[in-house]
Amino acid sequence: MSNPHLNHLLNLASLPTSLGDHVQITGSDCLLPTPFAFLAPGAACIAATGLAAAELWKLKTGRSQQITLDTHAAATALRSPRYLRIDGKKVEEDAAKITGFYQLKDGRWMYLHCNFPNVRDGNLKALGLSNADKDAVTKAIAQREGLELEAAMFANGGCGGLIRSESEWEQCAHQKSAAQIPLFDIVKIGDAPVQPLPRGDRPLSGVRMLDLTRVLAGPSCAKAFAEHGADVIRITRKDLPDLGPPSDVDTGLGKLQAHIDMRDPAQAATMRALVKDCDVFLQGYRPGSLAARGLSPEALAAARPGIVYVTLSAWGHEGPWKDKRGYDTVVQSFNGMAWRPNNEKPAFLPGSPHDYIAGYVLAFATMVALHRRATVGGSWLVRTSLAGSGEWFRTLPRFTPAQYQHLPAEFPPEVLKPLLMEHDSPWGRVTHLAPAVKLSETPGRWTRPAAPRGSHAAVWPARS
Repeated sequence: MSNPHLNHLLNLASLPTSLGDHVQITGSDCLLPTPFAFLAPGAACIAATGLAAAELWKLKTGRSQQITLDTHAAATALRSPRYLRIDGKKVEEDAAKITGFYQLKDGRWMYLHCNFPNVRDGNLKALGLSNADKDAVTKAIAQREGLELEAAMFANGGCGGLIRSESEWEQCAHQKSAAQIPLFDIVKIGDAPVQPLPRGDRPLSGVRMLDLTRVLAGPSCAKAFAEHGADVIRITRKDLPDLGPPSDVDTGLGKLQAHIDMRDPAQAATMRALVKDCDVFLQGYRPGSLAARGLSPEALAAARPGIVYVTLSAWGHEGPWKDKRGYDTVVQSFNGMAWRPNNEKPAFLPGSPHDYIAGYVLAFATMVALHRRATVGGSWLVRTSLAGSGEWFRTLPRFTPAQYQHLPAEFPPEVLKPLLMEHDSPWGRVTHLAPAVKLSETPGRWTRPAAPRGSHAAVWPARS
């Protein structure tokens, strides 16, 4: 049966919708307690990664395969860290609990994103505070106006903002920009000869990806590449904080973890050497941030003809907010999804659909770009944004209260158990979700355990 969301992705990628005949998505689209219908497009994005991997396999071997996805598996994948356990125990993020909603002077609500120490400190500076004390933060915000505090937070390197209704969001200049930009772009940025896919027994065997992303969206794209056989090195800097478990463990499946500090000339040379031997360069910094380090799309296309340069941003590469920080929860705060009527306390969606839709969209589009490189050549730029993902599913028809209000917040054990798997890692015994999308000939799997950042040398493993 034709899937309109999958067709939308195929059309944007200039692929025939008949490819969707190889995909079967089964189950209900209404499984989570929310009126926003993000599961159906989210499932289509996950299935699209499987379809793109299958097309790469067909390019290698001439053989087609079937792709199947159950919507329960898709729903859990759209909030994957929720299910991660280490030695049977759940691990909580943000121990200080400063991240959250606070009431302003006029009674409206403000969201502070404080999951990274540097972002938290920027928010505290905007509040005139030096310590991360929740009571002090509550009192300070209660004396401020929303838009004034929002501007001060961004100006001081923080992140968060006034909780807006959808009508307020639709009056923002940036909403109009986000709504006009395509969900994703695949743009040719340089000439290069055709480069066949590396040999191997998996769709992405021998494909090398550098992952310079954080949190969920970008790391999930890289995780999907590792799922289908790519060699992924996640690059971090020793002095920069990360989320840690559960998110970094969950998105670290299948990856090597290396530190590089581009401020050091020797390490910068190591990065350039990695780039010359990579196929995909994935980054999630704000637009233009890496240009000063010589890591712009144009610079890498010149240094490594045939590269696929993949970029993720919060708000998109155009528009008045393109340089702002942003995360899934911040986008929900701005675009009306966290807003509640009658000034009730805001609440987030039961998942992270901006992150995961963007992440799987990137994985799909990047595989399409690799297919183009292997058939027509060229260097390619792939890009998407969290805000653009939100604009896609925000405009879809919504569920009625009668359809979703009775749904539990969590699936029963008999549904969850078949979706989980375990492996031993340096963190301990990790329980996590198995690959959601199923390929009939080359089923997805991760061949490397999750590992702490900086665990490996910044060296490519040999191609088989």
